[in-house]
Amino acid sequence: MNFIDIAQIKVKAGDGGNGGVYFLREKYRPYGGPAGGDGGKGGSVILQADSSKTTFLDFKYKRHFVAQNGEHGKPKNQHGKNGKDIVIKVPVGTIVIDKKTNDVLCDLVKHGQSCVVAKGGDGGLGNAHFATPTNQTPRKFTHGKKGEEKELILILKTIADIAIVGLPNVGKSTLLLVLTNAHPKIADYPFTTLYPELGVIKTDDKSFTIADIPGIIENAHKGAGLGLDFLKHIERSKYLVLAIDLSSENPVKDFEILITEIYLYDKSLIQKVKTIVGTKLDIAKKENLELLEKLAKEKSLDFIPVSSTTGQNIEYLKEYITNLMNH
Repeated sequence: MNFIDIAQIKVKAGDGGNGGVYFLREKYRPYGGPAGGDGGKGGSVILQADSSKTTFLDFKYKRHFVAQNGEHGKPKNQHGKNGKDIVIKVPVGTIVIDKKTNDVLCDLVKHGQSCVVAKGGDGGLGNAHFATPTNQTPRKFTHGKKGEEKELILILKTIADIAIVGLPNVGKSTLLLVLTNAHPKIADYPFTTLYPELGVIKTDDKSFTIADIPGIIENAHKGAGLGLDFLKHIERSKYLVLAIDLSSENPVKDFEILITEIYLYDKSLIQKVKTIVGTKLDIAKKENLELLEKLAKEKSLDFIPVSSTTGQNIEYLKEYITNLMNH
């Protein structure tokens, strides 16, 4: 699947219909009074969050959306029909920004939540409004208002209860697989995961979402290795789990890189870091276990070493996450 988490689209709301210029034509009133109805309102453009959407891929092929115009006013004081709104479905977690003003128009965080991003124009007034004692047959009317037209930037930020953050190749995807039965693509080279993978841990009465965030490298906060694209996906998570490879040459340095990058991206995110998960316990270096245990204690973090290959401590980690989410 192609994962696209930023898109640019153009939207145009419908114009209001013009007011009508009509007169009553009855058998015994050949020159009846004005009877032009008002124009219909133009349709609006609405964005709506849909949990079945996971990417902006649709906008790769269609980027321009136009709502229907309102109809012009009709005879016998009948209003023109309003134009139909157009509803554009986007993933939950979409932030909508007006490109011209840089204003955030809405942040769609729940399924079904919607936002009017371009309002339809009001209909014009028919000539029925303009009769006066001295002018019983006015031909005056007003034009409908133009519908709003905007260029929008859409940014998707993953919504997950817990985000697993680590350097490339530390085993995050495999960990997500054994924790949740998600099926991420896995291969042994950096940046196998180029977009967040989501999985769900289900308990008897609750479920929690976990996101595998693509590998973070040094200077990610400056954009290195697509770092800014990746880091934005941790902002909405309730907790961050740091995944550190227990077979690494320098696990303490790995920890420091992660903490530094998270801090420099957004220092408020540091308080979400609760846990170090040591991965690849089956091939761990003994000294790394001791180093990380000591480091976790110093930083007041929990430390859980696991092996996705043998399953060691995986059930314990599931219980730990469940307890964490219940507090």
